[in-house]
Amino acid sequence: MNTHEGVRRSDHREVQPRTAFRYRNRWPILILVCLVPIAGLAPSSPAAERLVVYSGRAERLIKPVLDVFQAQTGIQVELLSSGTTELVNRLQAEGERTPADVLITNDAGSLERARELGLLRPLSIPEVERAIPPQFRAPDNSWVGLSGRFWVVVYNTARVRAGDITSILDLAEPRWNDKIAIPNSGSEYLQAGVSVIKATYGDEKTRRFLQGLKANAGTRVYQKSSQIVEAVAKGEVEVGLVNHYYVYRYLAIQPGAPLAALMPDQHEGGMGAIMNVAGIGVVKYTRRLDSAKRLVVFLATQTGQKMFADLNKEYPLHPEVNADPALIERKTFRAATVPLARLAELREPTMALIEQVGLR
Repeated sequence: MNTHEGVRRSDHREVQPRTAFRYRNRWPILILVCLVPIAGLAPSSPAAERLVVYSGRAERLIKPVLDVFQAQTGIQVELLSSGTTELVNRLQAEGERTPADVLITNDAGSLERARELGLLRPLSIPEVERAIPPQFRAPDNSWVGLSGRFWVVVYNTARVRAGDITSILDLAEPRWNDKIAIPNSGSEYLQAGVSVIKATYGDEKTRRFLQGLKANAGTRVYQKSSQIVEAVAKGEVEVGLVNHYYVYRYLAIQPGAPLAALMPDQHEGGMGAIMNVAGIGVVKYTRRLDSAKRLVVFLATQTGQKMFADLNKEYPLHPEVNADPALIERKTFRAATVPLARLAELREPTMALIEQVGLR
């Protein structure tokens, strides 16, 4: 899912290359990345009141929150927005020379992979441990979830009834042929969602699901989730698969659109809604540990959590911060139980399965 301004990408980081997190045999690329300077991001003295943030989140979704942190603390934040895979590769190549202090991504699997590569620093921050439940943090707190997102079925209310679909797996049934829109195979959200399905039901059922999804979508395979929502709103297709906040952001601008989000797999025996989190980790080699920890605390506690809820239509992870009232109330549905940390180990076998089926 993009245009570049130097190394900055202003669009939402939704699509990753098919080789996402295949770090083996990439040393020529890593060495080249290491040799390319980052304009404006050269390391400064340890005493400098600034932070360098590598962000896999779109700038428009994270910068307003970082601007508030900067205004409140006086710590200057320098933001590098790019693809999560590129940023993890860059951190690995830069090693102890990296100018980065923190890494922010849209996906817990990405953060867990960075932890496994030894790129993140374990943390002990009592305020964060009180604010964010343990299922949304790494065991050693080297990464911390900041906001939750759910993979939902968006449907056209003029053409589909909510009761027509109970599970994401229903979308593989022949009755949805030529009626659905899906993200392409490079989507982090598709990869994470399929990983949860694979962990829940095994390879064979997941393969059948992907085959049915491919057949039913046909050419309706999109690079951006916003395109899927728009296609559903215009009646070009009846349903689509997106993260929930795309639906609510669209409705905030077009309140009369015939759109609704269905939180799937809530029936008896269903796996629960597929959840992922955006999160943050402190880079192992940061020279500004105290300032980095201040940013983690700011984003994980009530002020930062409320901003994510209000700005981005995401679910706060702090139990005392309410989501936007337009969203489906969190306590009314259950999430899948696959641990978020498993998304890293599931990524490559999931990608292999997606490629076998031939999703593009």
